[in-house]
Parts: sequence; C-alpha cells; structure tokens
Amino acid sequence: MEILRMYKQDPPRGMLFKEAVYEPEDLSLMTTKGRVGHEGAVAVREDVDAGQAEKLLEEFAEAAAGEGYAEIPEEEQHWVIAQYALKSRDGTERDRYLEHKAATAIGTYFSWRGLGSVEETGFSPYKLNILCLVPDIKLAVKGIQVVIRESRLDFTKLSIGSAPFADLDHPVRRYPLPSKVPFEL
Repeated sequence: MEILRMYKQDPPRGMLFKEAVYEPEDLSLMTTKGRVGHEGAVAVREDVDAGQAEKLLEEFAEAAAGEGYAEIPEEEQHWVIAQYALKSRDGTERDRYLEHKAATAIGTYFSWRGLGSVEETGFSPYKLNILCLVPDIKLAVKGIQVVIRESRLDFTKLSIGSAPFADLDHPVRRYPLPSKVPFEL
C-alpha cells in the first residue's frame, strides 16, 4: 500500500487534507479530500497497475502542491497515544483482540478524516498502547473518543496522551482530565 497525505491551512475552515492511497492487491487508487476531522469526499479508480499508480500519484502530488497543499514532515507532527489499562501484566488473548479491533477502528476513522495514522501498537506492563502520528492533537483526541464509543470498545479503561514527535518519553495526559496520575507509556 502506498499513501500520500498532504495538508494546507485554510483559516476560515481550518486545516484541509488530500490523500491518495494505492492498493496493489486490489489495483485501486482511492483519493480523499476534505476538512481535517470531518469525513472527506472519496473517489476510487479501479484496474490501476503499479506503473499507472506511480504516474497518477505524481500528478496528484503536483496538482495538490499547486493548490497549496504539502506533506507535513514527521518531525512536525505529534504522537497521540490511546492507552488501555489491562488486568494482566502482559495482556491476554482478549487484550490482543482489543489491540487489533481498536487499532483498525482508529486507523480507518483517521484515514477517512485526514487525522493521521496508527503507526504501531504494543503492550507494556498492564497497558496497551496504540501510537498515532497526527498533525493536530485536539482533533485526534476527539476522534479517538468518538471512534472508541462508536466501535463499542471499553471506554472506561481508555486514557489518551500526546507527545511531540521527538519526545515520546514525556507524554502529557489529554483524557480523562483532570487527573492526579501522570500519563506513562
């Protein structure tokens, strides 16, 4: 899968996004555009081989750049971490199911709304962490809250933190607030 995600600031409307995703297994190229945090308009092109996809992605990038869109380098983005408290130190089979279901739900929701992407998941003692790379912390935190509720995943065990890209070792709690307990990975 090849993904190209570009953004631009539009003061009256907020941040806008354009995204192109090529799926070699399906031979499809999907483009999405809209306002970050809101479901975007989608167009799908079928029967696109790898050579065509490369050319179409280049054309997409040039056209978007001509409209003022640009990719945001990772170092300018932020980590938002959806964290679940677990009953066991290393996680159970049920926790692994939660990991897959939550990461898939968040990733899909974020992709349709230009909110970012799920980069990795992992277990630490008594915790499941889902790390997302995002351009806007506030919108991503709200998005995680919405998708966890809509997916009927356990909302009571959820905490959300954020950190700058270069400083994942010092996350800040974003949900629930106020809290007397610091957010730790």
